Amino acid sequence: MRKYGVGHPTVQKALESAWPQPRKRPPPRATRLDPFKSLVDEMLRADLVAPRKQRHTAKRVFDRLVDEHHADQISYGMVRAYVAVRRGEIRAEAGHGSPEVFVAQSHRPGQEAEVDFGDVTVRLAGQTLVCSLFSMRLSYSGKAVHRVFATSGQEAFLEGQGPCPLILDTRDTGS
Repeated sequence: MRKYGVGHPTVQKALESAWPQPRKRPPPRATRLDPFKSLVDEMLRADLVAPRKQRHTAKRVFDRLVDEHHADQISYGMVRAYVAVRRGEIRAEAGHGSPEVFVAQSHRPGQEAEVDFGDVTVRLAGQTLVCSLFSMRLSYSGKAVHRVFATSGQEAFLEGQGPCPLILDTRDTGS
């Protein structure tokens, strides 16, 4: 507790589990736009079947709210931000848009690496030589292997992947 300047409850939680408890998200705060969100949603749903030139822009939605519903307490920025998010959600709900997708990358240890050769100029015994630099980055750990060879042939490729006494950790570890 003294070393890191934390309290007793924090130490108890750390002893119970190495992983911290997930943070509790506060409920969303009410905004001045809340009473008008259903109206904006109706306008955006109507736009699904409207011709392209007749669809609502965020400016048009804001103008209609002020003119027709006396929404003087809201700003254009509030409406623009809501419309930007909600338009895509409404299109996805109606089956008109593609939902946001995410493909997670998973790299198993020792299974994948990126390899490349490049030219490097070295000074060896007073002579300037152009050699080949073998670079391999391991996908799982992010560590890199760099070796210099006379050529970039198959022998250099195979030898470059072998055991290497020098593996450079190019990630910033902060230490």
